[in-house]
Amino acid sequence: MLLTVDDTNAEKRIFIGEHLNSQSAGEFENLLSQLPTGDAQSVVIDLSKLQTLDTTGAWLVQKVVKLFQRAGASVVVDGANPTHSALLDHVSDSYRYCEIAPPIQPVIIRILTEIGENTLRVLGLLGALMAFMLRLLATMSIALRHPGQLRWRATAYQLEAIGTRSVPIVGLIAFLIGGVLVTQGAFQLRKFGAEIFVVDMLAISIFRELGVLLTAIMVAGRSGSAFTAHIGSMKLNEEIDAMEVIGMSPMTVLVVPRLIAFVIALPVLTLFANFMGLVGGAFVAWVTLGISPVVFIERAGEALQGWSLWLGVLKAPVFAVVITVCGCFEGLMVENSAVSLGKQTTKSVVEAIFLVIVINAAFAILFTALGI
Repeated sequence: MLLTVDDTNAEKRIFIGEHLNSQSAGEFENLLSQLPTGDAQSVVIDLSKLQTLDTTGAWLVQKVVKLFQRAGASVVVDGANPTHSALLDHVSDSYRYCEIAPPIQPVIIRILTEIGENTLRVLGLLGALMAFMLRLLATMSIALRHPGQLRWRATAYQLEAIGTRSVPIVGLIAFLIGGVLVTQGAFQLRKFGAEIFVVDMLAISIFRELGVLLTAIMVAGRSGSAFTAHIGSMKLNEEIDAMEVIGMSPMTVLVVPRLIAFVIALPVLTLFANFMGLVGGAFVAWVTLGISPVVFIERAGEALQGWSLWLGVLKAPVFAVVITVCGCFEGLMVENSAVSLGKQTTKSVVEAIFLVIVINAAFAILFTALGI
């Protein structure tokens, strides 16, 4: 028999048969389920007849031990040969009881825990981005004092990639947004017979907020992700490690040219987007409202007085620094896998767009407080 019980004496003695292994595990489990634990105070598991024992069998022996121990009995394993004893000791050291399902925390505790963890993670990320930006600005200041260290050819290439190649999509989106704003604004202002004020609304909103914001978001998705993908692929191919070995600074070679190009290109693209937004709005106003281009230009010129003409352009270099820092930082954080490259590229775009919107909101509050 695989499992027999002798309870004629004061102690319960359990004899385990000749072969206890993975093949007999099912039969042993069935016999074990029928084994009464009763009120036994002392139990001896006799292995003197046991000839074959593997890891599964040793785990089943431990299961018998734990079964009677939880019933309050004192359990002793007797009669095992040295080989079986060593295997039983090894399995006993690794035997751990675990619940079928972990305890469920209350919903409020779980939500608060997740909020705290995410807050700490965001603060850590902001700290890392700030440290990277300060390091970048320090490297750039050194390079500007020694212009021979700057890679002007790489800067010119990035200027073309960021600026020239972004002109079509930026112009098209700005043109369409200008037309949509005139259409929706006129629909509301027509109720008051004030359609002409749609020109003021369009000019101020484009030049103060929408022109630079839409341009920054589009370029962040286009060029910011390209920064992460390019630098990340170099990290995967160990090209950045090779740069450091031969004494070249990745900051100077890879990041500074992109920063200079972005700071130059984004204000120019913002001016172009502002112009195309006005052109799109003027075209729709002419077709749908009968406002001639001459009247539109005169009205827009009256609305764009003082700071309103330049606020968007003044914000562009700040957005350029933010997008460059996010794209290059996440590229340098790529680990040795293609999955990491895709993950960091997505993170760089999300971080850049989020920070651009937050900083734009901060600018709006500041300008309002200053009365600009």
